[in-house]
Amino acid sequence: MKSAHSRFERARRWLIFWTLFIGVGAVGGAAMMLIEPSGRIMGMDAMLPYFQKLPFADVLFQDFRFPGMALFIVNGLSNLTAAALLLRRKKAGVVCGGLFGVTLMMWICIQFYIFPLNFMSTAFFVFGFAQAATGYVAQVFAKQEAFSVREEDYPHIGERPERLVVYFSRMGYTKKLAYEAANRTGARVFALRAKERTEGTLGFWWCGRYGMHRWAMPVEALPEGIAQYAHVTICSPVWVFALSAPVRAFCREAGGKIREADYILVHHTRGRYVNAANEMDALLGLRRTGLTSVCCRMGRYGEAWKES
Repeated sequence: MKSAHSRFERARRWLIFWTLFIGVGAVGGAAMMLIEPSGRIMGMDAMLPYFQKLPFADVLFQDFRFPGMALFIVNGLSNLTAAALLLRRKKAGVVCGGLFGVTLMMWICIQFYIFPLNFMSTAFFVFGFAQAATGYVAQVFAKQEAFSVREEDYPHIGERPERLVVYFSRMGYTKKLAYEAANRTGARVFALRAKERTEGTLGFWWCGRYGMHRWAMPVEALPEGIAQYAHVTICSPVWVFALSAPVRAFCREAGGKIREADYILVHHTRGRYVNAANEMDALLGLRRTGLTSVCCRMGRYGEAWKES
């Protein structure tokens, strides 16, 4: 989360902006309502009759005291609390920041019912949506960037040097399964490095371009002496419902050099992606010994499907 290209940090800063912008604005508006309950200071006195549509209007909406207190609590104090949590890097800050964006949208929906359509209400509904969306994105990025592999947790890697696990991984999901496979079989591990940019949001879209066109993305190097391995496990993410571009390039370069292989495919859908495995067979010029397909969403693996 602290890397220079952290998408979470970028989203967290935007969420701080939204919570402060909405929170300070709400506190200021509430203060004006409570200082002058008639609404004259803010030019809102002509709007008071519209509140008579609401239940208990004869008790709660004779002036702007109750709306002011509600605004202070619902949109002011809540968002400032979320901003403080975000500044202290608390996980609850991200959740609250997104949730209070939804709260603002609900607040504006009440205004849509009370008042005629107006620019101010519409603008703050958009602000609430932006805040809620930023909160959701920040949660996704936080879970993705917190997903890591500690090599010391896999002590059996390299015990059987005649076996090899090759993988490509953008976010670490495929890497974890590759290390688990290597630890289980005692194989060595080799990480493919793409020559194109694959990190961050721009890398995501660039990879998507390669995925849509079914292009091969050049990799820096093949494992040294790949033909000497008795068995190779190839681990690949799925891009746009097909084999990832760096692994496609690897399979093309390694075609005819690998004696025996099985595959592990990682994706975020319920598909099995036998099509990707068949493509790997064709590129390598062999028939796989096994296929494992695993769904992974936000760092959580689903049940693995194995080809019988």
